[in-house]
Amino acid sequence: MSTSMTSFGYLLPTRELVMAQARPDFQRIISLGELGEALGFDSLWVGDSILARPRFEALTTLAALASRTQKVKLGTAVLLPALRNPVVLANQVANLDLLSQGRTILGVGIGSKTPAVEREFHACGISFSHRVGIFEEVLQIMRSLWKEDVVSFEGRHFQLDEVSLGLHPLQEGGVPIWMAGGVEVAQRRILRIGDGWLPNPATPEHFSQGWRNLKALASESGKDAESLHRCVYTTLNINEDESQAEQELRSFMENYYGTPYETLARTQSLCAGTEERCITWLKDFVAAGAQTIVIRFGSPDQSSQLERCANDILPQVRG
Repeated sequence: MSTSMTSFGYLLPTRELVMAQARPDFQRIISLGELGEALGFDSLWVGDSILARPRFEALTTLAALASRTQKVKLGTAVLLPALRNPVVLANQVANLDLLSQGRTILGVGIGSKTPAVEREFHACGISFSHRVGIFEEVLQIMRSLWKEDVVSFEGRHFQLDEVSLGLHPLQEGGVPIWMAGGVEVAQRRILRIGDGWLPNPATPEHFSQGWRNLKALASESGKDAESLHRCVYTTLNINEDESQAEQELRSFMENYYGTPYETLARTQSLCAGTEERCITWLKDFVAAGAQTIVIRFGSPDQSSQLERCANDILPQVRG
């Protein structure tokens, strides 16, 4: 696959600023978003959590960014649809797509099985044990509301009787939905109801193996895996002093998740070190078939990492 086909996104520090400041500066998010677009990033992304990992709210943050940017795609990495009513969420996302002139991508997940996330679901009045079924019904309802004039739905968790949504997304067919997940059950779900695959694989080799598995499952079920957009989420710390890079990334990850770094490194895409090391890391994902790479910087200095990546790394990766 040619590197010229790969787009690059920047995950904004919507959690980090909330963690660092009693009164977080939202304007900083806007400034970083504008800088990311000016430096040539193709997309801007935000995470999602209400209680488990408090941060700026995802959809209203993207709405603000939509009004201050012109070309970049705007995505969630990842939103938890099960925490929202599907009719309300469909309306909000349609509004965001209209506001952004069709630049919205909805990256979604079911929520990790941790005590903090389970408490978050309970606090929002959602059954954690039924979150997968709720997740699937929410997506099904949203798609129907975006495409059809009148929708009736009879599910386990939601029922609709001739509902019409006033707003439809600008993008024909609705906003694309890219789904997180690497295990087989998640990949089967992606093939059934997803438009794209958005994993956070530990290494390019894990991503490559996951893509082979996904294609094999697609072949078994008569699906077209090639129709899925392949997006990788990875975290970098760029520094010629590799010891400092690793120390900063370790501190970032442990503070962010409250989990030992060694545990996180076994399941998440992490790279700390020199420009050459980061270039090789990204190139290996491109070679493995990534069509979009969303980059999070595990560093207290977001601006310098963003500029260094745009000026010194991405041109080399893009060839």
